[in-house]
Amino acid sequence: MQFVERKAIPTSQELLTAHGIHPILARLWASRGVTSIDEANLELKSLIPPNELKNCFDAAKYLADAFVARKHILIIADYDCDGATACAVGILGLEELGQSFGVKINFLVPNRFTMGYGLTPEVVILASEQVPKPDILITVDNGIASVAGVALANQLGMEVLVTDHHLPGDELPQATHIVNPNQPGDTFKSKALAGVGVMFYVLLALRTELRERGIFDQQTQPRLEKLLDFVALGTVADVAQLDRNNRILVSAGIRRIRHGQMHPGIEALFDVSGRESQKSNTFDLGFGLGPRLNAAGRLADMSLGIRCLISEDRYQAKKLAQELDKMNRERRDIEGNMKETALDNLAEYPHEHLYSLSLFDTSWHQGVIGILASRLKEKYHRPVIIFAPAEEKTADGQMILKGSGRSISGFHLRDALDYISKKHPAMIQKFGGHAMAAGLSIEYRHLDDFREAFEGIAQAWIDENNLHRKLVHDGDLPMEMINPEMAAQLSNEVWGQGFPEPIFIGEFKVLKQTLLKDKHLKLELAPVDGATQKPLLGIWFGHTDPLPAKIHLAYRLLVDHFLGYPRAQLHIEAAYLP
Repeated sequence: MQFVERKAIPTSQELLTAHGIHPILARLWASRGVTSIDEANLELKSLIPPNELKNCFDAAKYLADAFVARKHILIIADYDCDGATACAVGILGLEELGQSFGVKINFLVPNRFTMGYGLTPEVVILASEQVPKPDILITVDNGIASVAGVALANQLGMEVLVTDHHLPGDELPQATHIVNPNQPGDTFKSKALAGVGVMFYVLLALRTELRERGIFDQQTQPRLEKLLDFVALGTVADVAQLDRNNRILVSAGIRRIRHGQMHPGIEALFDVSGRESQKSNTFDLGFGLGPRLNAAGRLADMSLGIRCLISEDRYQAKKLAQELDKMNRERRDIEGNMKETALDNLAEYPHEHLYSLSLFDTSWHQGVIGILASRLKEKYHRPVIIFAPAEEKTADGQMILKGSGRSISGFHLRDALDYISKKHPAMIQKFGGHAMAAGLSIEYRHLDDFREAFEGIAQAWIDENNLHRKLVHDGDLPMEMINPEMAAQLSNEVWGQGFPEPIFIGEFKVLKQTLLKDKHLKLELAPVDGATQKPLLGIWFGHTDPLPAKIHLAYRLLVDHFLGYPRAQLHIEAAYLP
């Protein structure tokens, strides 16, 4: 592992410090691209306005007209956390904005195992059979690649409003309107909006449109900020880049959660995950709530998660959250068995020379392959695609495989799949995704050829140096700053993808080390210079090997509440000898 220090721009750091920002935070922000005090301002009024998002106000006028015409609207959701929260935002927001028109919004979540991703023709047919038949389909967190589905919807007399954030293919669907910051010709400055963020922006524009039509005024208009707990959860769980605009949305959502201003479903998810909402942060959203909501889409039906989110009854929300928690425990068991099989498979053939990994096993669950791909990508620091058998087969009975991939920095996964599909037109049935995550379907008979093609493009596009894991850190933290107050201050900030949580390094004496539950290394530490008398507490999750008496550690600084008292704790990320 290579250790690389993240460097702050001195002038930015000095400027932030001069404006009263704590010197440690000033250094951290300056090393993450914050160059002015204005960029550090995360107030909602600093959001990029909706009129800069292409087609956003056209979509708003279209929806306002639909309210007046009493048209039936059906939301087509995606089956992950971003899709579920976007659906919840759409349902609750549209119903409140359209309350004077008697608007009621229904939703439909495709079965990921039988209908595939997005607005497929199968989903459109199912939508057309709903009672009442919808006049308008609104896609959330999907639709930009649904060329055939939108065409069929148009043919069946249903109009489509696409709200999405994924990268478009070569052809756009013939939807009535498309709202997507990543569509051609959109100059919106935040390309990192998650699907839930796009839907929230449409609601902001719709509120403005209805206000201009005299439906309500500034005092009587619906308070859409009530939906920001959903926006924060979906944005963080989808690992969206936390540029300034997304940090504004997430920060506002977390503030509401900490003040108890959250929906019963969010409150219930905090409860079943054993986390305290009043001390919540992005880590809680991404690793506590997100996986429990995603479990429904991975193993069963995401409509369970959406019903939990939109429930207004605390008892019902708690019951649904408990079901989600049970599913998540089942998902963890499945994932553990799959990982064990994957490691056994890798042990059977040499893979050290490979630039990529493409693995398949007939026993694997297609709802969990994305998590396994992520785990193996972290372990081997290579692009990984995991395949599992799909529900459907080809017309002649051949097995179809569903694949889910995760990538490393510098290797654009969706572009790689696009390149392969153009070079080998018959190999990939369909694909889509982002730079770091993508999905695809292939026939089983093409698996070996795909592995060869994927490895070939990985070797062509990846510099060998990028296959070595790098730990980017923030340098030393003065020993006097390793305290509960600094840990709490850091915990209160919005960290995440593109704005990473700080990792510090330092040299320590190991005073005591014991195993916790036979799985984690629990440590008592002291600085080598003996500057503090109280031992510092540390824990290294998933690590059992003992450390030498003196060691350099890379760590995150967190607050541990022991017997109700806050204390600083070092969460170890890596250890090294100089």
